[in-house]
Amino acid sequence: MTTVIMRTTARAVVPIILVVALSLFVEGHNLPGGGFIAGVLTTTAFALLYIAFGLDFLERGVLGRDIEPGKTPSRDRVVIAYRRVFSFGLAISVASGLVPLLFDLPFLSQTYVEFENVPLYGHLELASALAFDFGVYCVVVGGLLTILSVVGAE
Repeated sequence: MTTVIMRTTARAVVPIILVVALSLFVEGHNLPGGGFIAGVLTTTAFALLYIAFGLDFLERGVLGRDIEPGKTPSRDRVVIAYRRVFSFGLAISVASGLVPLLFDLPFLSQTYVEFENVPLYGHLELASALAFDFGVYCVVVGGLLTILSVVGAE
């Protein structure tokens, strides 16, 4: 059983962690950061939610699944969802590395596109490395949450 202080702190800290993770993810192709550290921070937010609110909250609130009254959530369903995130991320990462081969470029070659007059930004660069970072992000989140769920069951 967690305390009111823990739950209140989690409600305040988790959004901050997720905003920092998003910021590091977006800046990753130009500055330190990227998919790996954003994935670690997102996993930290999920772990904090798990500690503060339990698996029921993750099932209903995060994964959007209904749980029958009086029935405990199946940890296997949660682990399967996390493994799917891992597999999806791995596929995206590999695909982002293979796409340049279609254009006679080396594996994992990257490029970028510049947009002008973008509202709120003015000038915006969109790098193809973002796809690879997103794949790494999904691999890290899926892998670490699978580990936390399995170890947490012990």
